[in-house]
Amino acid sequence: MKFNIKSIIGASAFLISQGVAAQFYVGVQSGIGQIRNDIKVTSPGYQIEHAGTLKAGYIYSLTNHFGIGTGIEFSQYKQDVSLNNPIGTLTNFEVDPSGSAFVYNVTTSGYSEKQTLHAIQIPLFVQYKTNIHKGVDFNFRAGAKYFLPVKYKIDATASYVNGTAYYPDVNLSIDNLPEYGFGGHANYSATGEYETKGIVMSMFELGFTFDIGAKNALYAAMFLESGYGSILDQDTDKSYIGYNPTSVTDRKANGLYSTDMDAKIRPLAFGVTLGWNFK
Repeated sequence: MKFNIKSIIGASAFLISQGVAAQFYVGVQSGIGQIRNDIKVTSPGYQIEHAGTLKAGYIYSLTNHFGIGTGIEFSQYKQDVSLNNPIGTLTNFEVDPSGSAFVYNVTTSGYSEKQTLHAIQIPLFVQYKTNIHKGVDFNFRAGAKYFLPVKYKIDATASYVNGTAYYPDVNLSIDNLPEYGFGGHANYSATGEYETKGIVMSMFELGFTFDIGAKNALYAAMFLESGYGSILDQDTDKSYIGYNPTSVTDRKANGLYSTDMDAKIRPLAFGVTLGWNFK
């Protein structure tokens, strides 16, 4: 399934110009969310997964049963990821200040990272509704969202980190030269940020509206959203803990997802939507 991002934004802009004839809404979403990945070094379970969204928009009625909706949303995903192996070594290629290339081996004990992703979403959907009881409507929404990450923060920790070098050209191994960035360090803690780009998500909602007076209604639904493509935007593979040529105590947190530039990192969320409609 492919969507044209320009079409989504263009159609949303058109509907904004028609907003005078629309039904406005505000709402919140809360549920289980996961930033899925296909990187084999990350832990498959025991993650803290949560997603929440604040949303506002409107639905432009085409007929008594069908309408087109759009708006703007602000979402947050939170989760913990870790290495499959509590004591793991990952290899990457680096270049030292003199321009010499070497193999950089990073070994950690108890590595994990808390991830927080903030994003803006622009939805475009079709709504079908039908009255099933006086003051109660059944609603089904289906469409797409442009998902634009604003910030993808990493808080990385490890009980121990060790970085060593191997220079294949001269068959030289270095494991304890702290002033040049090689050696061990206990109680590692650092903050980093993933480089990101926008993607398209599919969206589905199934729920009901309950009239509260003549011009207001309560909306309650279940939702499912799934991303396509990858929000990761980098052109090289990186070590999940970066190389610092002058210190072993101040290494940058690049994050586990940075170890594979071709990895597919995409959000998935499902849960409950609660909203308020203004007729």
